[in-house]
Amino acid sequence: MTSASANTPSKQKPDWAGDDFLSRVVNLLIQTKPLYQLMKQQARRVLINTAEKNGIPWRQACRDFEQSEVKALVGELTNPDVVYPNYYTVPFHVYDAGNLCWQAAFEAPSATYAMALRVWPQESLSWQMAQDRLRSSFHEMLTRYGPVDVRDVLDIGCSVGISTQSLHQYYTQQLKHSVRTVGLDLSPYMLSVAKITDKLGAIAQWIHQNAEDTQFDDASFDVVTLQFVIHELPRSATQAIFREVLRILRPGGCLAIVE
Repeated sequence: MTSASANTPSKQKPDWAGDDFLSRVVNLLIQTKPLYQLMKQQARRVLINTAEKNGIPWRQACRDFEQSEVKALVGELTNPDVVYPNYYTVPFHVYDAGNLCWQAAFEAPSATYAMALRVWPQESLSWQMAQDRLRSSFHEMLTRYGPVDVRDVLDIGCSVGISTQSLHQYYTQQLKHSVRTVGLDLSPYMLSVAKITDKLGAIAQWIHQNAEDTQFDDASFDVVTLQFVIHELPRSATQAIFREVLRILRPGGCLAIVE
C-alpha cells in the first residue's frame, strides 16, 4: 500500500487562539452558553453573507433543496444497523444535531465552496476557480503517487459527494475503462444530498456506514481517499479507519489524504 497526502496552504493561527488574554476572554465567552449562542449566530450570518458576496448562492441553494425530492431519499439510504460513535452525536460546527440534520446537509455544498476560497485569500478567484484548483491539486498527487490501473475507488467521509464526483470524473477522464466509485458517510442526510446532486448516477453506490467497519470484503479497492475528514476525528477513530483501509485496499493500492 502506498499513501499520498496533500496539505492546503498553511495559515497562521487566529489572534484568539493560544494562551494570551484575548484567547482567555474568547474561551470564557464560549463557555457561557447564552453568549456562545449569540456568537454562533453572528458567525453564521457572517459566513453566509461572505459566501453570497463571493457569488455562492447559499440561501437559494437551501431553498432549492427544501423544494426538491431529497427528503424522500433518506429512508432508502439509511442503514438501520449503523451505530453512531459518541463523537458523531454531539453538536458540530453550528449545528446542534451535528451532521445528522437536513440543515447541515443543505448547507454543506455552499460551505464547501466557501472553504476553497479561504485557502487562497490573497488571490482574486471565483469560487468555481478555487474549487477546481483545490480538487486538481489533490488529483495531481494521485497521478504522482497512486496506482496506474484503477478500477475501484472509495471516498470515505464523502459528505454531500462533491469530492466523490470530482474524484470519479478525474479517473474516468484519465483512464480508458470504466471506474466504480463509491461514497461512504455516517450521515444519511448528507448522502441524500449527494445522491440527488449526482444527476447522471455516475457514482456506483452511496453507502451509509461507519468507516471504522465498512463491511467491504478484503482487497476491494485500488484507491481510498479521506478528503478533509481526519481533522474532525478523535485519534482512536483515525487509527481504526487506517486499519480498516489497510484491510480493504488491494496490493499496490493507495490511501490518499487531503487536509
